Amino acid sequence: MAAAGESLTPAGDMSPLQQAEEAVAALYDFRDHYFERHSLEEAALKVEELKKQLDNVMQLLDSINDQVDNKSVYLMLRGKALNVMPQFDQASLDALSKAVKLDPKLVEAWNHLGEEYWKNKDVEAAKNCFLGALNHSKNKVSLRNLSMVLRQLGKDPAERIKLVEESVEKAKEAVQLDIKDGTSWFILGNAYLSMFFAENQNPKVLKQCMSAYAQAEKDSVANCNSDLHYNRAIAYKYQEEYQLALVGFARAAALDPLWPDPQEKEQQLVSYLTKVQDMVDTKGKTKGKKLQTMISEISENHLGVYKGGSYTSQSGKTIDLAYVMLQDLSQEINPGKVVLGKVVCTVTTEEPVPFTFCMVDSADTCCAVTLYNVAPGYGVKIGDSVAIPEPYVQSLDVQYGDMTFHYLSIRVDSPVVLVVNGRKLGLDKQAPSVLGVSAKSE
Repeated sequence: MAAAGESLTPAGDMSPLQQAEEAVAALYDFRDHYFERHSLEEAALKVEELKKQLDNVMQLLDSINDQVDNKSVYLMLRGKALNVMPQFDQASLDALSKAVKLDPKLVEAWNHLGEEYWKNKDVEAAKNCFLGALNHSKNKVSLRNLSMVLRQLGKDPAERIKLVEESVEKAKEAVQLDIKDGTSWFILGNAYLSMFFAENQNPKVLKQCMSAYAQAEKDSVANCNSDLHYNRAIAYKYQEEYQLALVGFARAAALDPLWPDPQEKEQQLVSYLTKVQDMVDTKGKTKGKKLQTMISEISENHLGVYKGGSYTSQSGKTIDLAYVMLQDLSQEINPGKVVLGKVVCTVTTEEPVPFTFCMVDSADTCCAVTLYNVAPGYGVKIGDSVAIPEPYVQSLDVQYGDMTFHYLSIRVDSPVVLVVNGRKLGLDKQAPSVLGVSAKSE
């Protein structure tokens, strides 16, 4: 293995093509194992150092051009070497295109060609390359890359859901071919995350997603992939595990300081927590007299269908509910209870998910409410009375530098369970939340 600054150009008694193969393999080893030989403080230098190593390899490839008989493999190695960089490279695409024309059975060339098309945002061409590779050999690289591609296709919601399901199956196949490959586990985690948001947000699917990410993290190569930590942080944020989300965004930013998204997400989350904390502490900055007036207007009549100790669910089952104060709630789910309060503020954020507001109850207790899967343009407003049945409660406790966030929060996964101003909300107020995986890899 080469250390920092050393040439990756091999020496010894090898044929020119063998020298090229060794040099390109060492180039990828340098990229994939960079943080096993360098500190995080050197992360910003990774692309620059990788470019220097690439230049050395290209010099070698240029020097042996006339000595190689197998032009298809030679061209594949040129294209593969250039594909080591994160950005699209036309010379790489040209070399790889020539390689597969000369030898259509070169699976590795098909895979690298597909990756170049992917970088150039030509999704259909990328798909055809990975399918072409699989026609010759079932391999983990084609399968997991195809999994990524499939999630970008589909003309309507039904077709997109079908393709996401197929994406999961392709990623599973890749994992089965090499269960120790963390990159395949990472792609499977992304596929599950996409499925979670595409199909009814089944908690089991999100659990499978996080399990796949945990498997990926065991692999030193995948664990040094900023995308892994970024995407898992997105999932943590959705689960309101904000401490873990902040750690994930920070890790992604440290691994790739030149990629702005992790730092932006980290700061957006800190800003969000700061705003919510302030709004809970000040009860929406509502003045004393106005606040007391709002509290005095809270009436059990605003419980709507939840008034009277029970209600009938959509399945026809009778659900017993006791009207209680916020201070009477326990952590996590509160079966058989309903709370009622007045909206004192909504929290404006850069991201629409979740829709967040604060409410106070008759005992003058204030809490935050995070509302998911809300139809665009809908949200409660200040002064609304909101009833929440069987609330899921969290006492959030997050530490960030010298900042501490600690407040009571209720999570509501669908607006249709709410009663607002005495009326139960309809399905027209519901729409699925859409969160995507890393902009770099997906």
